[in-house]
Amino acid sequence: MKIALYPGTFDPITNGHIDILQRAGELFDKIIVTVAINPAKNPLFTVEERIELIKKSLPLPKFEVTSFDGLVVDYAKKTDSIAIIRGLRAVSDFEYEFQMALMNHKLAEDITTVFLMPNEKYTYLNSSIIRSLAQFHADVSEFVPACVQEALKLKFPL
Repeated sequence: MKIALYPGTFDPITNGHIDILQRAGELFDKIIVTVAINPAKNPLFTVEERIELIKKSLPLPKFEVTSFDGLVVDYAKKTDSIAIIRGLRAVSDFEYEFQMALMNHKLAEDITTVFLMPNEKYTYLNSSIIRSLAQFHADVSEFVPACVQEALKLKFPL
């Protein structure tokens, strides 16, 4: 079984993330979507809320949703993943992601980083933009699953 790991903060998950997951699902037998716990960030949603939103947003037979704290490659080894999925939206993402891929390869030569590009309609989309739009009560329905839209409304009531 070919298992891939898709790490991210997913605060919140967007249609761009889901697009990447659908593409990855065509390449791998199982995808582990894992919420990274990053102490340097101050997330809007708790880890548990993000996990629940991801689960509600995906067809689950091929996908598993977890969280982890630590190095991505260590978690990839622990889960028997052969690949780490990373999304590239724009050229500006490439330099950072390339550095991370090289370091991950140095730490675990048997784990490959696979870069996937989302559909062009999602290339400008990220979770920070979604949070900002939602904070000012903009319509985000085009950019996130319905469950995320509802959760954002609860975080930013009128």
